[in-house]
Amino acid sequence: MSGAGPIISQTIARLPEKEHESVSIVDYSSVRGKNVLVSPSEDQYELLLRRLRERIQDGGSETIFEIGIAEDGTESGLKEDEYEASVATLQSLAATLEADCVLLRQIKADHGLTGQYLVRRRLDRQDFLEIRVAVVGNVDAGKSTLLGVLTHGELDNGRGLARQKLFRHKHEAETGRTSSVGNDILGFDSVGNVVNKPEHGSLDWVKICEKSSKVITFIDLAGHERYLKTTVFGMTGHAPDFGMLMIGANAGIVGMTKEHLGLALALSVPVFVVVTKIDMCPPNVLQENLKLLIRILKSPGCRKVPVTVKTPDDVVISATNFVSERLCPIFQVSNVSGENLSLLKMFLNLLTARITSHDDEPAEYQIDDTYSVPGVGTVVSGTTLKGIIRLNDTLLLGPDPLGRFTPIAVKSIHRKRMPVREVRGGQTASFALKKIKRSHIRKGMVMVAPALNPQACWEFEGEILVLHHPTTISSRYQAMVHCGSIRQTASILSMSQDCLRTGDKALVHFRFIKHPEYIKPGQRMALEITEADSIIEEQTAKQENMPQKSGLNQNKKSRGRRGGGRSHNAINSIQPLTEQNPPAKV
Repeated sequence: MSGAGPIISQTIARLPEKEHESVSIVDYSSVRGKNVLVSPSEDQYELLLRRLRERIQDGGSETIFEIGIAEDGTESGLKEDEYEASVATLQSLAATLEADCVLLRQIKADHGLTGQYLVRRRLDRQDFLEIRVAVVGNVDAGKSTLLGVLTHGELDNGRGLARQKLFRHKHEAETGRTSSVGNDILGFDSVGNVVNKPEHGSLDWVKICEKSSKVITFIDLAGHERYLKTTVFGMTGHAPDFGMLMIGANAGIVGMTKEHLGLALALSVPVFVVVTKIDMCPPNVLQENLKLLIRILKSPGCRKVPVTVKTPDDVVISATNFVSERLCPIFQVSNVSGENLSLLKMFLNLLTARITSHDDEPAEYQIDDTYSVPGVGTVVSGTTLKGIIRLNDTLLLGPDPLGRFTPIAVKSIHRKRMPVREVRGGQTASFALKKIKRSHIRKGMVMVAPALNPQACWEFEGEILVLHHPTTISSRYQAMVHCGSIRQTASILSMSQDCLRTGDKALVHFRFIKHPEYIKPGQRMALEITEADSIIEEQTAKQENMPQKSGLNQNKKSRGRRGGGRSHNAINSIQPLTEQNPPAKV
């Protein structure tokens, strides 16, 4: 994996998002100076109000506002009376928008005062901002323990008390190892206070969401190599906004740590690091492990800018620059003594949403799990990728084994176990569906608006980069494809090269083995070949809709040569082809 690092960041680039032009362009040049909040005119006040409203909408109901600093950064600093007047104006603007204004930090310098304020809208109980954080790291790094401490507000006893509250299965409690994808939430109100208050040892998600303006959803993933498939599915199928890489201070970077870091880099998920168990680690061992961590983060494969967070000012600077993906904050915490946990909570409170969705886009929802609830019927859970889905909407569910999409009605909607009337892009939700059996639904299916006219595909093309593989990859090789919530084996039909080895790059033509899937241009994929290293795949891929008969014949003939070694991951983008326009030869 260490040899794979340099290739990741050099080749993986985020695909451009669709631009939405504003209907009317507003000139904000008159409200960009450092003194504009001191005594604004009526026209300036209206422009400031509109500007603040836009920034809050872009941030998903919150924004960080700087006082005493011009937007172009050419001038900064206010006198004390000017600063107080500016704060009063900002508070008035926030109150007009039904938002709270909270001081994050204030800086006194020779040129005057400057400050940063969190402006967060007071949302109703059904419309909280949701941020998803995938928790990864090697086994015994303290992932479940930290989540237990954060969400339940009680410190660990050093013998696994906190993590016992999160385990879902008996064997997890017996072994102390997470084997499934768990979800835990941490709620913040409009002024940034934690609202989690466990009753009799358990959390009431509905009460937390009713009191919260922002909810952090932790996706607790398995650290053991045996459960790598589950971890890869959690990183792709649950669409995390950020990744929290956990490292034990005493053990350092061992086992699956590099693998999980490489997977997050490949999927373009911004990562911050939490070093745990600092209370039991000798100082010299901690410093050696931190030096190794910083060296890896600065390496050509990661190209991160590591920042050790020690003060609240460091938290504000890290949070405001974190979305760029280059910055990598490092926290050092103890789940037993509680050291620096307040800094980590402050950082989580300031995280901003990365997925931007427009309400006028056709709805799209990916399914990552299914249930059969007595008295309710079939229930699906997943992530809303685009648009708005409302109660009683009719969507197309599919593809089925024949590649067809079936109209389905949404009977009820729940967010974090709380009934709601609609969900928007970027939000996770569960739907109760009418007149369909659970056996007819599987992970990887989607629910989309009829306006999208969805098409299932058997084949797709993608440009892949082999980061590490012990042998060679050639035609008829088979790999497990992870794309969103899709998880299915695909066979390589052809490649632009005869064979691929570590470091090679090629255009590859894949075909699904079992049934067609719904994939789109621009999607990234992870290819898992056996048990633990990495292929990265990206750039343009093409998909082809194939008749069912052809698919069945191909399934009978396809044979996969399974290489030895460990698992491989990959990323990829897709562009559709029609049947009349087959894939070009490569």
